[in-house]
Amino acid sequence: AHMKISIVTIAFNAEATIADAARSVTEQERDGFELEYIIVDGASTDGTLAGLEPYRHAIDRIVSEPDSGLYDAMNKGVAAATGDFVGILNADDAYAHPRVLALVAAALKAAGSDALYGDLHYVAADGSNRIVRKWKSGAFNRRAFLHGWMPPHPTFFLRRSVYNRHGLFSLELKSAADYELMLRMLFKHQTSVTYVPEVLVHMRTGGVSNASWKNRWRANREDLMAWRMNSLRPRPWTMVLKPLRKVVQWLY
Repeated sequence: AHMKISIVTIAFNAEATIADAARSVTEQERDGFELEYIIVDGASTDGTLAGLEPYRHAIDRIVSEPDSGLYDAMNKGVAAATGDFVGILNADDAYAHPRVLALVAAALKAAGSDALYGDLHYVAADGSNRIVRKWKSGAFNRRAFLHGWMPPHPTFFLRRSVYNRHGLFSLELKSAADYELMLRMLFKHQTSVTYVPEVLVHMRTGGVSNASWKNRWRANREDLMAWRMNSLRPRPWTMVLKPLRKVVQWLY
């Protein structure tokens, strides 16, 4: 059977980076899979839509309307997708090279799993692609979630039917809904998953949850909520270890 992968890029006033994201998707070699590309734009007031023009021919659908934030936009994208698998690439992320999705498709076929994740490099925000830190995910071990582990969300692909079965992103959370979703899918529901030990995505630095101690505190509270919402009990040290894992990424 032919595999179809839907990529959703969410954007809001992202004119500085949207072209890089869209280019990285539209230049993917379609080898062994069919690609569907969906853009969900939160009614940007800058040049975001203009930045997409050169790639318009390769974009299947553009939704541009106000939304209630990041995760509402992701939910719209997943709902619009028709592929077997869905991957979500933010407007300031880009696939590492043109064979990323071919690699993902081959790995999913070989493993027959419902989910997949890989490694990620944080790159400088100036567009130079200079690597700032490396997120090496490591092979899947469900219990690692108890030690603050999570895969990088931009490298996470999930079978669309699993979203239908276990739900979309929670709108109760402002910054940790991607963590909650992966926790729910991989830890709670034990969705089958495969790890590709390759850098799949370059992410520009300057994410929301790392910005300040105040944000870190809020993120920590949300991480804890993510467990409680699923009637799960983290270990006493889970929330302490989660931000510390980021420190390790600087050491490679």
